[in-house]
Amino acid sequence: MERRLLFVLLMAALAFAAGCSSGEGREMPARELGRPAVAVEVLAVASAQIRETIEVVGSLTPKFEVDIKSEYSGIVAEVFVTEWVKVDKGDRLARMDTREIELRVQQAAAGVDMARANLLQAQVAADRAERERQRLLQLKDVGLVTQQSLDEAGTACAAAAAAVAAAQAQLKASEETLRQAQTYAEKALIIAPMSGVVSQRGVSPGDLFQAMGGSGPMFRIVDNRILNLTVTVPSNELSRLAVGQPLEFSTDALPNKRFAGTVMFINPSVDPVSRSVKVVAEIENESAELRGGLFVEGEIITGLRDGVLQVPRSALLAWNVSQKTADVFVVLEGVAQRRPVQTGASHGEMVEIASGLQAADSVVTRGGFNLRDGDRVNVTAGQGA
Repeated sequence: MERRLLFVLLMAALAFAAGCSSGEGREMPARELGRPAVAVEVLAVASAQIRETIEVVGSLTPKFEVDIKSEYSGIVAEVFVTEWVKVDKGDRLARMDTREIELRVQQAAAGVDMARANLLQAQVAADRAERERQRLLQLKDVGLVTQQSLDEAGTACAAAAAAVAAAQAQLKASEETLRQAQTYAEKALIIAPMSGVVSQRGVSPGDLFQAMGGSGPMFRIVDNRILNLTVTVPSNELSRLAVGQPLEFSTDALPNKRFAGTVMFINPSVDPVSRSVKVVAEIENESAELRGGLFVEGEIITGLRDGVLQVPRSALLAWNVSQKTADVFVVLEGVAQRRPVQTGASHGEMVEIASGLQAADSVVTRGGFNLRDGDRVNVTAGQGA
């Protein structure tokens, strides 16, 4: 009897212990007993439109610039402009000494006058020869002139007409010589062939300018209203390039400013050494903020895509750029879940997520280094919280 009572009491004690153990397990998991909630910042994943780009670097040059020289050697008589001044097309820049040229013009003018006088004399002689021929024709009708005299009169008329033609040709040649001399004299006045800014002045009054010698340009004019941006693009990006694509860039000379242009020319040949191709973009610069020679960094926009999921770089764990794999922590009902994702292109601080996430998922952007899969989290104020 005592043995049976002892056995019943033992079984009751075991059942009570098992019941207590089971109840405690349901109320507080083991992992929650050991680790407190981790403070994190989260961001809700959202879809956005992204730009597909090709990053480039290059230098700006004026689309239009010109070095100005005189067409003949001589002494510079006057200079009308200084450096850094704006000029319009047709403005006077300088004047060469024209004393010798003026003598040539005067000689050519005298030659024209002489040619006109010779022409007048030839015409008078031709008129006289024609009147004589007409008189002999009238006398021949009454038998007072021989045929030989009439033939000689006709020959004299032909000779007089030839003299007139020669005098006319001489007059044209003299007039052409005068026009050349006058044109030469006009070129002694150096004028601006286009509008722009005088970036260089290489002469002063009294200088001897050698047109065919070693003299540099008299003036250099640049027009910064339109600039060319020349960049190089790897040949493996050629399939993405097209004339007319927009280009955006910045330069350290003008911080916190962005500028835009348009791809205008793609070199048809690839550099065999660098395996790259030159691309020229046209930049409108009416404000004249930009200058030729500036180094710039930018990107050619090759396309736009809608509905792309992106997360900050700070949300990625174990990111393998070459394999395009990474992990992120997703917060679901206060618990962090580690999830593998496939990454795509990066755009600044944002990285495209090709798969593994959905719009509105909350990913941990700060505090993830303290997390383990299944940890409770406490979302603090911050980006996306």
